[in-house]
Amino acid sequence: MSQRQLPIILALGTTQTLAWASSYYLPALLADPMANDLGISTNWIFGAFSASLVISALLGPRIGRQIDLVGGRQVLSASNVTIAAGLALLGLSQSVAVMTFAWFVLGIGMAIGLYDAAFAALGRIYGTEARRPITGITLMAGFASTVGWPLTAWGLAHVGWRDTCFAWAAANILIGLPLNFFMLPSIKGARQAAATAEKPHVPLDRTMILLAFVFAAVWTVTGAMAVHFPRILEATGASHVEAIAAGALIGPAQVIARILEASVLSRFHPLWSTRLACVTHPIGAAVVAIFGAPAATAFALLHGSGNGILTIARGTLPLAIFGPKDFGFRLGIIGAPARMAQAVAPLAFGLLIDVMGAKVLMVSSALSLSALAALLLIRAEKRPD
Repeated sequence: MSQRQLPIILALGTTQTLAWASSYYLPALLADPMANDLGISTNWIFGAFSASLVISALLGPRIGRQIDLVGGRQVLSASNVTIAAGLALLGLSQSVAVMTFAWFVLGIGMAIGLYDAAFAALGRIYGTEARRPITGITLMAGFASTVGWPLTAWGLAHVGWRDTCFAWAAANILIGLPLNFFMLPSIKGARQAAATAEKPHVPLDRTMILLAFVFAAVWTVTGAMAVHFPRILEATGASHVEAIAAGALIGPAQVIARILEASVLSRFHPLWSTRLACVTHPIGAAVVAIFGAPAATAFALLHGSGNGILTIARGTLPLAIFGPKDFGFRLGIIGAPARMAQAVAPLAFGLLIDVMGAKVLMVSSALSLSALAALLLIRAEKRPD
């Protein structure tokens, strides 16, 4: 990565880590104390969180189009303000209605502040050369849960969940906002372009539909495993401690895979690395099905490595196939089904686990392999606009 790219990569990597830690990864630790304080079931919390992901999905294409026009500086800066407002509302909530509205605001913040928006911003800056910067920011933001969960747990233990929300809100304003605003370049002629622009014509052709299906399928698996991975391993016979220990390896496996993508795999079209990433989860599921609990570590490493590459592919694959024109808008369209799937996957797989136990891995493997089948129908060469 060039010296010209590095400051922007470090800034966006930092702000992405902060955005993920203070939004998407928040309910894992705060759902229970929030529910207890408000006198409601945790299902209300996770229901509101799922609704926020749906809102994020619906806003994706519009946000991507805005970044195509004016660049990521304004949009990503606005995300810090919006996420901070949602967190402040969450900390102040005394009722289900206010809590739900807070997650509504956070859903808007996630739409304009997480990976799709950051990828679109890099595509607007670097065009066809955005693959390495995209990989770079995912390398850093891959530690969002590693950094965010301990900080949230510390805040919960020492100041309570409300002040923890306020602290994350302050971090978005004091750290995220200056980095996004001052480090991302402004786009010359952005205002005039936005004023005169017409809605782009991006046809939902065969390749667009296939890519939307691919990312919806794999993000269903990702969303389910993020919540239920330890529970599934326990169903295979692993102890609670063994399951948690294996799950802790997913994050490092993601980062190692992204380093591999940035070095060895960067020589190839991202379609090949995406296909490879789709088979790692089924291989891991087959290994744990054959060998049981002793293979939990291998399963975690295989699943994590595939997930690490798939996160990058969500930005690099559409860029390689369609080019930088209307890149953000395309990302929003392709990513909308994936965000919807991510919203419903935890509930759906929770119900399936109650019925199928560890055999639910047959379902997740089938989804991954169906994504691979769709990828095999896509050609590697770049298409003309």
